[in-house]
Order: sequence, then C-alpha cells, then structure tokens
Amino acid sequence: MSQLLAVEPRLTALRQSLKQLGVQAFIQPRADEYLGEYVPEHNERLWWLTGFTGSAGFAVVSLEQAAIFVDGRYTIQVKSQVSANHFSYLSMADDSWEEWLAQVLAKGGDQRRVGYDPKMHTASWAEQAQAALAKRGLELVPVVNPIDALWLDRPAPSVGAMTLFDHAGAGATSLEKRQRIGALIAEAGADVALITALDSIAWLLNIRGQDIPRLPVVLGAALIDSRGDMAFFLDPRKLVSGVEAHVGAGVTFAPEADLAAALSGLEAKRLLIDCDQSNAWAQQVAKAAGAILVSGADPAALPKACKNPAELAGMRKAHIRDAVAVCRFLAWLDAEVAAGRFHDEGHLADTLLGFRKALPEFKDTSFDTISAVGGNAAMCHYSHLNGAPAVMPNNSLYLVDSGGQYPDGTTDITRTVAIGQVTAEMKRMVTLVLKGHIALSLARFPKGTTGHQLDALARQFLWAEGFDYDHGTGHGVGHYLNVHEGPQRIGKGPVRVPLMPGMVCSNEPGYYRDHAFGIRIENLVAVQPSNALQGSERETYEFEVLTLVPLDTRLFDLDLMTAQEIEWVNNYHLQVAKVIGPLLSGADLDWLKQVTQAIG
Repeated sequence: MSQLLAVEPRLTALRQSLKQLGVQAFIQPRADEYLGEYVPEHNERLWWLTGFTGSAGFAVVSLEQAAIFVDGRYTIQVKSQVSANHFSYLSMADDSWEEWLAQVLAKGGDQRRVGYDPKMHTASWAEQAQAALAKRGLELVPVVNPIDALWLDRPAPSVGAMTLFDHAGAGATSLEKRQRIGALIAEAGADVALITALDSIAWLLNIRGQDIPRLPVVLGAALIDSRGDMAFFLDPRKLVSGVEAHVGAGVTFAPEADLAAALSGLEAKRLLIDCDQSNAWAQQVAKAAGAILVSGADPAALPKACKNPAELAGMRKAHIRDAVAVCRFLAWLDAEVAAGRFHDEGHLADTLLGFRKALPEFKDTSFDTISAVGGNAAMCHYSHLNGAPAVMPNNSLYLVDSGGQYPDGTTDITRTVAIGQVTAEMKRMVTLVLKGHIALSLARFPKGTTGHQLDALARQFLWAEGFDYDHGTGHGVGHYLNVHEGPQRIGKGPVRVPLMPGMVCSNEPGYYRDHAFGIRIENLVAVQPSNALQGSERETYEFEVLTLVPLDTRLFDLDLMTAQEIEWVNNYHLQVAKVIGPLLSGADLDWLKQVTQAIG
C-alpha cells in the first residue's frame, strides 16, 4: 500500500488520540527530541503522519482539518508525497500556522487547546508559540506524543557501538576539553550546563557514533558541570570496552531515561541552557525542580568550531583524499559524455559514491548527494531520490553537491559541469557566480568581522545584473562531525559570532533559473591569520582553500573576468595539479592535466 493510501487511517487514529488527550489540534514537526538537522529512521514521525521526507516542515492536525507547512525548497516535493485530499499545502515563510489554527478552531467554544510534544520543540519556540496562540484565544498544551503509541511498525533505534576517536587527531583529550568547557560554564555564572547538541557531546568525549545516517554521532544528552565532570545519558548498549579510560576521569554513563531524574535533582543549581537548541521538555523539568535557569549558548559550540592545528591537519588530509575520488568521477563523466553515454541522476550519484567507497578511509557521505541535471538543478536542494531520476540532457549543465565523512575530516564540494555545448547565457551566469566565489576567497578582514559582513562580496556581481540566490553563502563544517556546523555562517541574516581562526566554512554562491539550469560553485575554506598582513595595524584574517578539485573552465566567459580573477583560477589549478596529480594515474591523470591548463 502506498504512503498516500495509508494517510487516512493514520489521521483517523491520531484524531481519536487527540480527543482522549482533550486537545483539538496537534503540531508535529519534522524534528525529533534531539532537534538536529537529520532524523534517524525510528524518529521520522512527520513522515509516518504525512509521507513527507523533506528536511524542513511540520504538520498541524485538528479534529476536522490538517495542513502541512514547508519552505520554498519543497513546494514541488510536498505535492508529490502528501495527499491533497487530506492536507492543505502551506508555506512556512508566507502562511501563519497560528492564524490557520485560529480559523480552523474558531467554532471550538471554550475547547481550543493545541497539543504539542515539548521534546520536539525548542524552549524558545514554545514560549513564542504560547504567546502567539494566546493572542488568538488558543492554549498551547504539552502532551505525550500520540504518534509513538500509534506507530506500530516503528523501526528499532540503532544500537551500533560508538567508536573511540583518537586523541591525537582531536588535538586534545576529553579531559582537557571538558575542563576548558567547565571554565566557560563558570564564567557564564552557572554550575552546570545541559548539552543536547549531539556533535558537541561527541566532540567533548572524543567519540563518534553511527546512530544517524551521514552524521557520526551518538544519540543522547549530557550534563557537564563547572569542574568539567560530565554525565552522558544514552543507550548503554552503545558503550564499548575501554571507553572509561578513553574519556578520562569525571565522566559517568547512564541510561537516557535517567536524564529526567538528573534534571529533577538540580534544585537551586544554576543551569546553563541554550533555549534555541535544547528542547522545551528539559527546561520545563529543570524549572519545575527549582533549578535557576541561565540562558546562554552551548558552551562547546564555539571551541568546537575553532579547529585546532591537529584538526585542521586532518581536514586537509581528508580533502586531498576526497579530491582524488571527485576528480576520478569528473574524468569518468567527461569520458562518458564524449562517448555519447548520458546517464540519469541516480547512476551519476552512485558512480561518485563508488569512487569514494574505493578509498579505504571512507566512512559515509556527509549528506545525501544532490545530483541534478538540467532544470532540476534550479531547485537548489533537489533530491533525485524523491522521484524518477532524470536523464542528463546534452548541451546542458550538471550540478553535483556531495561530501564524505573520513576519520580525519568532513568534506563538502559542489561543481557545475558542462554537458556538451553550453549557451553563452549559461557561461555568463556561471562566470558571475565564479567572480563572487573568487571575491570571497580573496577576502581579507579584520578580527571581529562576521559572515554577514562578507556575504555581499559573493553576491555583488549577480546583484549588479539584477540576480541573486536564496540560500546562504557559507555554513560551518565539523571535523568528522556535522557537515552543517554553527555558530559561524556567511549569509544575509545577522550573525553575532565573528569569523575566527580555525573555523571551517563553505564558500558556495549560486544562481538558479527556474526550469532551465542551476549553478553553484563550492569550496571549503578555513579562517587563518593573513600571511601577507602579519604585523599590520590590525589583526587581519583570510581564507585558506581546503577543497582541491578543478573548476570547469569550459563554462567561463573570460571577457567578463579580470586579470586578478584569471590569475586566481590559474594559481588554484596549479595547486590542484601539484597536490592531486601525484595521486592519479592513467586517463585520470591525463584528464587532470588537461583541465588544469592555464586560461587567459
């Protein structure tokens, strides 16, 4: 039975549960209790309810009606996955779910209670939602998630064992990290901090896991005090021999179910909690126990983001290794096109994965590969897995955004490739994107500069022609951790945290023309002190480019490029040839020599 056919009985069962709970509506986000970007299979509650598999969205179900809210990336996908007979399609950006609910429940009399699972939402969301609903005469009510009791064939959670991450590769022991974070907790005026970000926990303990595809983390939550002592609440079956000695003194492990009791034991303790990251349930339990809540950012987030020399060395090695696989794929792709063999998006993605799997160190992809041909690439987060993969048309552009997880680093790279002969307009747009990419790569900026202040460098050439792109220019990247890492980013929106040495970010401007083509050029870069401006009046930073894969010069309009831009491309390709060339052979090496020849 298809997912669409299964929606009606699931909605019926949910509505019966809502009546028993005494609420007239329920909100189910895509997020689970860990509030991360990726959700393990056994926590895909929004999929169970609606059939939707996108990464951003939520459903609101009343006793009479239902709606699903998604962002602009998924307006097409949601219509192919979610039944229009049972759900209205609404926009997260343009439509107010609170107003929709107010209208739906307008005839509810005194019974206008909206249920939510406080484990699925942040504390800040709950506070804002409560205020917004109250203005409309609605009450937000915490409930135990009814879907958990209704999902009878729910997959079992992963019980894969954690792995112990080498201290040398991490650049510090767990004890050293925890003592450092403990000092930051004390500095924030707290006695203990709740850590719910899974990558922060993995970083703190120098462990990795296999609980979520693409992310090498272990599900759970932790409390760490101002001395650096830490309690990690997880499924004990994931513990491995030697973990106690590995993490060092001051760490205890307990079943995840014990977290509630631990939070309840914090009476009169000053608890540092990130209201934008931790779920509302944890805050509510601690507050009810008499804990004094101190609002603040995850104390591990910034130290984790600023990679130490050992971590940066690992990232460089991972990118060199990954570049070998991507270059072999691009060489294969050019040969296939030259031979008149045009493959579909799925086969292309699988072939790239095969080249990565040939690397002994490869662990997983760092996210689901975006393999988009022709007009599909105009959807910047397109997934060929959500339908029949399209066949690559001749005389078009192919966009491939992919990455790998390795024991010494995480990669993320996008290349736009010419398939056959491309138009002058395609070349013009690629070159405008390239010019922005180069401008950001060459940026020098004083200490204290944020990604928000640099974002326009990447957009300026598109803006000058009346174009733009609707995604950020750069996100942080973890060290064998999450491919999307905060708090650093480069984008239009304001950013409080400045770019600091050791941070790794993406540089990925793009352009997307509906139903025609999509363009994105992405390298990862590391923030470092400016070599050319050492001893200058102000401490100044620049970017070190980590990604070492050729750009497709067939797509460049040299008449639009300055001498400095052409020089940047040639120098970049010289570096690629120097570092990656010795690692390739045969036809792959011949291809690399050809595509890294000087232009201009």
